[in-house]
Amino acid sequence: MRERFAGNWDHTADVVIVGFGGAGGCAAIEAHDAGAGVVILEKQPKSRHYSNTRMSGGGFHSPDPAGDREALKEYAKAMFSGENLPWKFEGDQTEYSDGLADIWADRAPQNESFMRGLDPNYKTTYSGDAAFPDFPGAAGSKYRLCLSGYDCEISADSDLPDGPKEKPEEGEAFHACVLRGLTDRAIRIDYDTRVMKLIEDDNGAVTGVKAEQRGRSLYYRAKKAVILASGGYEYNKALRLAFLDGAGADGWAFYGSPANTGDGIVMALETGAALLKAGSAAARLIASFPDFRTNGVRIGVPIPSVGRGNAFITDNYGRRFCNEREISKDPTRYITYKHALAFDVSSCRYPRIPSWFIFDENLKTRKSITNNNIARYFGYPWSDDNHEAVERGWILKGDTLSELCRNIKTHPDNKHQMDEKTFFESVNRFNELCALGEDEDFMRDSSSMQPVERPPFYALPLFPGGPNTKGGLRANEKRQVVDWDGNAIPRLYAAGEIASVFKFVYQAGGNLAECIVCGRTAGANAASEPASD
Repeated sequence: MRERFAGNWDHTADVVIVGFGGAGGCAAIEAHDAGAGVVILEKQPKSRHYSNTRMSGGGFHSPDPAGDREALKEYAKAMFSGENLPWKFEGDQTEYSDGLADIWADRAPQNESFMRGLDPNYKTTYSGDAAFPDFPGAAGSKYRLCLSGYDCEISADSDLPDGPKEKPEEGEAFHACVLRGLTDRAIRIDYDTRVMKLIEDDNGAVTGVKAEQRGRSLYYRAKKAVILASGGYEYNKALRLAFLDGAGADGWAFYGSPANTGDGIVMALETGAALLKAGSAAARLIASFPDFRTNGVRIGVPIPSVGRGNAFITDNYGRRFCNEREISKDPTRYITYKHALAFDVSSCRYPRIPSWFIFDENLKTRKSITNNNIARYFGYPWSDDNHEAVERGWILKGDTLSELCRNIKTHPDNKHQMDEKTFFESVNRFNELCALGEDEDFMRDSSSMQPVERPPFYALPLFPGGPNTKGGLRANEKRQVVDWDGNAIPRLYAAGEIASVFKFVYQAGGNLAECIVCGRTAGANAASEPASD
C-alpha cells in the first residue's frame, strides 16, 4: 500500500540514501560534492555493519583512460545486454543499454582516480583485463581490473571491526576508503535505522521515507530525492521463491551480507516500480549444509578448490556432468550455476541440486577448501587442513569410496538418489582421464587433472548461489527507477545490485565498479533535482 505522510518530519535532507555499501557511499559523496545535503540510513548497527562491498574481494573495473571510448562502450553493452553479439537473439535491456554503456564509457575510466582521491593512503594494483576477449571492443577498451589495499593502518574510530587496525585489503580496504570519503565530508550516517516505507505525495513523487530506529518510528524528508542502495534479496525467502528457478528457496545458498533481504525492492514495488531480470544472480556452485541458515534460508561458503586437482563433481546420482574448472575461474564462475538448474522432465527432478564435490586426502590436507574468512564470519570455524569441518560432519568422510557413496546416499540433501555403480564409473573414468592427461569428456585444463585415489575420501554438497543477486528494479541510464511503462517514478533512484547493470554476463570486479559508476550517477542526478517545497 502506498504511504502518505502529513505530520512533522523528524529529519530533513536534500538526498536520503537507503543502505551503506559501495553504491550508497559513492552516491552520497557525489551528491554532497554537487552541493546537496545528504543522510545515509543503514539498518545494521555500526558495530555489526557488514555490506556485500565489505565482504567482497575488493576488485573493480577501471579501464585505462587512454583506451578507445567507443570500444569501451561496445564492450560494456555486450556485458550488460549482449545485443551487439551476432549470436544473441535480443538485448536484455535494449531500451536503456545504450545509455548505460555511455555512462560506463564516461565514468568507468575514472574509477581508480575517484577512489584514490578519497584517501591518499588507499592503493590499487592491476590484476587482469577484459575477461571476454571475443566481445566487441575488448581490445580497444584497454580494460583493467584493480585490486584494493592500504598503505597504513586504519584509525580506531572507524566502523571496521574492533581491535588493532591493520592495513586492510580487498573489500575492507574499499569500504575503508569510501568511509574516509564520507567522514571527511561530514556526511551523516544513521546506523541501526531500517527503512520500512517510501513516502509519496499526491502526485506520486517520493518525498521521504519511514524508518524504524531502535523501536522508534522516524520520518526522513528528502527535499530532492531518495536513492535506494539497499542491495539484493539473498536472504528473503519469499523473494527467493518468487524469482529464483530451481528446487525452491531451499535449493539456493548465498554468502553475502545477511542484511540483504530485498527491502528496497519491496518498497519500490509499492510505488509502482517495474522489475527487470529479477532472477539474475552472480552465482556459481557453493557449499551449504543443513544447519547453515539464517532468516529461514540457506547460507553458504565458496569453495575455490573446485576445479583443482584430486577432485571432481557429480550430480545426485553420481554422474560427472561439467568442466569443474569453470566453476572457480573468471568469468565462467559467475554463470555456472545454470548447470545446476537443469531439470529432468521425465522424472520431474533437479538432479544437480545439490551436486557433490568429491575429493581425496591429497586435497583435504593441502589447504583449506573454502574461504575461511567468509566461513568464520557466519560463525562456522574452519581449520586450514579442513579437519574441523570433517569432525563436525560438514564434510562427509569415507575410508573407502563405497563408504563415502553410502554416506552421501543417506545425507538428507541427497534423498537416497546416489547410485553406487554410477558413482564408481565416474571415479574410474575421471582417474583414467587423469592418467591420459586429457579430459576428453569435458575439456578441463589438463594441469588440474590429478586423480581421486588416496584414502580417506570426502564429499560435500554444492548448491547454486554466490555473493549476490543482480536482478531487481528496472532503472534507466540516469538510475531513475521506472514503472512498467518506462516512466520515471519522480525523485526515486537506485544503484548497486538492487538494479544491477550486469543482466547478461558478469566479470569479476563488476559489482564494485557499478557501485562507483552507478552510485555516482544516481548521486549527481538526485542532487540536480529541484528542491520541493
